[in-house]
Amino acid sequence: MSFWSRLTGKPGSQKPQKLDYLSEALALERQGDYDAALTSYRLAMRDQPSNFKVLQNMAIAYTKIGQPEQAIRCYRGALHIEPKLAGAHYGLAFLLLKRGDIADAAYHLDAFLIDAPKSPEATRWVTHARDTLDALRTTNDDGRELSADELEADPAAHDHFEMDSPPEEAQ
Repeated sequence: MSFWSRLTGKPGSQKPQKLDYLSEALALERQGDYDAALTSYRLAMRDQPSNFKVLQNMAIAYTKIGQPEQAIRCYRGALHIEPKLAGAHYGLAFLLLKRGDIADAAYHLDAFLIDAPKSPEATRWVTHARDTLDALRTTNDDGRELSADELEADPAAHDHFEMDSPPEEAQ
């Protein structure tokens, strides 16, 4: 309702618009304001509790602010809703590696590779996942198993990437 309509008591022609918290969160994240983005993601989850892409984006934001346990919870929540969500398997695998949970990380790398994206831009993540999984299954020259730090050599391992439709379309 416009100011004049409210003042005169006449109904306005505009309906109140529902806020698009997901788009707001994505914009805030692009600006580097991850705390504010997380607030908007939480509001988006309130409106759409089964939106797995919101949970996946929350996990990415939590990872970027150094809260891996929260990120792991969000990735697991996204996978509970959409078990074949490749991006969640990928992100979760590397967080689990950092935590030292090698077996669970290998499971999620396998799950990622089963439904790996076919796009050219995803090639580096697919290659990194394959290389990491191969390293998990072998030992180095002196017979000791590789540590999680040695396995995650790719600095872009936690970069945000979309394998399905863009998050804006997930609403």
